Amino acid sequence: MLILSLDTSTANCSVALHQGGSLLGCYELFTERTSASMLTTLISDVVQQAGYELGQLDAVAVAKGPGSYTGLRIAVSTAKGLCFALDKPLLAVNTLAGMAGQVREYFPAGYTLCPMIDARRMEVYCAFYDTSGLEIQPTSAQIIDENSFSNWLTLGPVVFFGDGAAKCRSLLGEHPNAFFPAIHIVPSARTIGQLATSVYDAGQFENLATFEPFYLKDFITTQPKKLVV
Repeated sequence: MLILSLDTSTANCSVALHQGGSLLGCYELFTERTSASMLTTLISDVVQQAGYELGQLDAVAVAKGPGSYTGLRIAVSTAKGLCFALDKPLLAVNTLAGMAGQVREYFPAGYTLCPMIDARRMEVYCAFYDTSGLEIQPTSAQIIDENSFSNWLTLGPVVFFGDGAAKCRSLLGEHPNAFFPAIHIVPSARTIGQLATSVYDAGQFENLATFEPFYLKDFITTQPKKLVV
């Protein structure tokens, strides 16, 4: 099973190729803004460098969100375009689940993992997972204050990570059950591809015509002011 995975949920533009769950190659760009041209170039490079052609793919996986509105649209539209052109199934993986997959092997059972993506002001997108990767609280948008996650911290140690965790550290960093790893964790196609293998095995394919990114919140724009004459 050969799966191409894409993740542009945040500023990181990431593409990976997995075969049977094993990583064959991964290219990542850390830039201020992700563009479709960057993504298509990385796709071509990672497939060619691994010695394959796009037609040999069995599926395309995408980090569905939450995350940047623009980034999510770029990855999902690119993935859907590939699936239409190649007649391959589309797989979708929660961005936060992919982040949890990067750290869960480093913490023993009993720890709760809370990946966080920075939203606006004091808000984050987050979810809770155990160290086996099981989601124990679904993705939500949370406004951070000194009382945030008090119920979880009472139950046991919680690991906060991702670019949204800095908002928690200033308020919760003194709590004995709050842990903030020094390593910077960003969404990556490396773990999206690993998780997508199980999604493929389960036959959980997305409908190409109706699938949309998991924005979590409605996109808010500022309406231009009317000119008064």
